[in-house]
Amino acid sequence: MFSRTRTFPLVPIASKLCASPLEALYSTHIVGDKPVLVRDFIHSALYHPLHGYFSRRSGSVGVLPNTIKFNQLQGRKAYMRYLNNIYKQSDISWFTPVELFKPWYAHAIAEAIMRTANFSVPLKIYEIGGGSGTCAKGIMDYIMLNAPAKVYNSMTYTSVEISPSLAELQRETVGEVRSHIPKFRVECRDAADQSGWEQVELQPCWVIMLEVLDNLPHDLIYAENQISSWMEVWVEKQHDHETLSELYKPMQDSLITRCVEIMDLDKTNTTNSTAVSTMKSIWSKVYPKPRRCWLPTGCLKLLDVLHEVLPKMSLIASDFSYLPDVKLPGERAPLVSTKKDGSSTDYDNYMEAKGDADIFFPTDFWFLERIDHYCSGRLKLHGDHTSKKGKKRRTITLETSSFMEEFGLPTKTRTKDGYNPLLDDFKNTKFYLSVPTHNTK
Repeated sequence: MFSRTRTFPLVPIASKLCASPLEALYSTHIVGDKPVLVRDFIHSALYHPLHGYFSRRSGSVGVLPNTIKFNQLQGRKAYMRYLNNIYKQSDISWFTPVELFKPWYAHAIAEAIMRTANFSVPLKIYEIGGGSGTCAKGIMDYIMLNAPAKVYNSMTYTSVEISPSLAELQRETVGEVRSHIPKFRVECRDAADQSGWEQVELQPCWVIMLEVLDNLPHDLIYAENQISSWMEVWVEKQHDHETLSELYKPMQDSLITRCVEIMDLDKTNTTNSTAVSTMKSIWSKVYPKPRRCWLPTGCLKLLDVLHEVLPKMSLIASDFSYLPDVKLPGERAPLVSTKKDGSSTDYDNYMEAKGDADIFFPTDFWFLERIDHYCSGRLKLHGDHTSKKGKKRRTITLETSSFMEEFGLPTKTRTKDGYNPLLDDFKNTKFYLSVPTHNTK
């Protein structure tokens, strides 16, 4: 659905990356007199109550008035034409998969929960970043219609939503079914802030995160060449106070250093032979190549908190595994994009985000699994000699099509000629499922 071009020059070694005065004028509101880490800049660019993208654009997440009747559409061309008309009419940024394929997308998630949930205790579901509330309503509808009455009657569904406007929209959406109202509540706060969680939940529960990981703040690290040490990237104002630039510092931030260790980023540097290291040193001098790497420190912080306050949680997360034609350099680099009149415009610099642009990242699901195991206590970092025994977890990553074929009803999203947008168009999305085991050895 995106039209992308690959045109981003490499950053010269001796220079800083800057945003032009006109483009950075607005974003300078979210950087004070002191430099900030890239993750703090991104958090403000997206979530600042006055200047943030999600605060300024209440229509950043779209709501379809009616369910799409796929079986009445001829095929892909008819579906794309239908979708383009919706985008032009609403001028919203995008429709989430759970919205496009309602109620079937949410029903598949509910079925996955019902197959493995422990119904000897009340069913508790937490959703992080619930968008329009479509997922919550769809799941509660499915459980009301398909689970034993005692399961539905005793269940609770809590949405943790940072956006006040979306929190209100969720209440309205779920409230369309009166019996859902006493079982559903929205807590308007940041799920990654542990102080917002009143107490540790010792009972089994489910956590749902749909297209949440892609908007979590990330950090950026930079190295001048192939063998030089990684540096933290900070964002600072230039002396004219109208432009922003990058500042590089030695790695000291705990979230960044833990992310690097979890990823084993410098593993190859310690295992290479002397001859290989010598060749790399020579090569880096002859053909120096700057390195940039984006780290999901926001994901690490969030999972750290969730494993602490919900130690028996089961997790279902869905997100983009890759993004096409990203302009920014670096591993796991984001798309910085805005949409107007149904068409997308991409920026080639994250510092150009001015409250009108979404910043979203691909999810490295291998990295996500390592972070999950680390936060649960199973994966130990180098030099970690704590006696704490981590709870083992069963994890699996599935293509969206595989998840829907296993738990959903794919026939409901199939057009007349057999084309199925849910199975055919979302090749760059995956589901991650993680459940605890009782084995702590």
